[in-house]
Amino acid sequence: MAPPQRNISENAGRIPGGVRRRALLAGVAALGAAGAIGTVGACSRVSAAGTGDGGQLLARLRAKGSVTLGLAGEQPYSYIGRDGKMTGSAPAIARTIFPRLGVPGVEPFPTEFSSLIAGLNSQQFDIVAAGMYLNPERCTKVIFADPEYQMLDAFIVPKGNPKGLRTYRDIARTGAKMATGVGYAEIDYAKEAGVTGITTLPDQLAGLLAVEQGRVDVFAGTAVTVRNVVRESRTTRVEATPEVTPLVRGKPVIDAGGFAFRTPETRLRDAFNRELHKMKKSGELLALMRPFGFTQEQMTELTAEEKCRP
Repeated sequence: MAPPQRNISENAGRIPGGVRRRALLAGVAALGAAGAIGTVGACSRVSAAGTGDGGQLLARLRAKGSVTLGLAGEQPYSYIGRDGKMTGSAPAIARTIFPRLGVPGVEPFPTEFSSLIAGLNSQQFDIVAAGMYLNPERCTKVIFADPEYQMLDAFIVPKGNPKGLRTYRDIARTGAKMATGVGYAEIDYAKEAGVTGITTLPDQLAGLLAVEQGRVDVFAGTAVTVRNVVRESRTTRVEATPEVTPLVRGKPVIDAGGFAFRTPETRLRDAFNRELHKMKKSGELLALMRPFGFTQEQMTELTAEEKCRP
């Protein structure tokens, strides 16, 4: 398991200003190294066999004094900051809620986004804290807390957007070469619009570089992720488009992301939800997420039940 990060909370309320490309690349490399380290010491994870009574994980975490978060290297949800420590909106939320549940310690377990659900269910870590979108397919494999945010998409395109790519249908119509992240929801939205030959890349920084170098015409990601990486890279060769609304069967989709738990652990999920709703009501959640690029428009009252409905 990745070594405990004593000062995650020190970074949890801000994004480093003016992060240059070298720092972003170093962060991605650090995430990979941390992930490799994390696979070594998994013996300290808390076992949580289902008992049919809502699970015992919360009690075990309280006894242990810490929770291990499954995290992925995607800004602004969870990533390695310029100082080499894990940061992002999800760690910030976890560092606020879990002490209130009697679990003072938060330990990161970095992994690939596409491995989060498998890693959770194989007990490599205790929960997924990576801003994961809720959808009916994922809801068959894990249980979710209510979403902490809602989100539309955006594209990274060459400066001036020469192909006029403002929707997924534009990508299909023009035959533009598209890339997105491994396991991202944007893959299905693009296919729904008729896009073919989609390239998958490790993260949004790799997407930005691919567009800059002309290897692809567009990288699709969440709006806040795309805006942040373009701004922080200080690039003059690409830009972020306005928000893009995906369509599924002709209907607009607004995605929402939240924390995921193993299916038996409803007791922990419900306790987490209670604290999350208090934070929403008081405005504390927005205050915590705003430094990571989130706005009032991205706060949501959507529930996991709504987003998991087929």
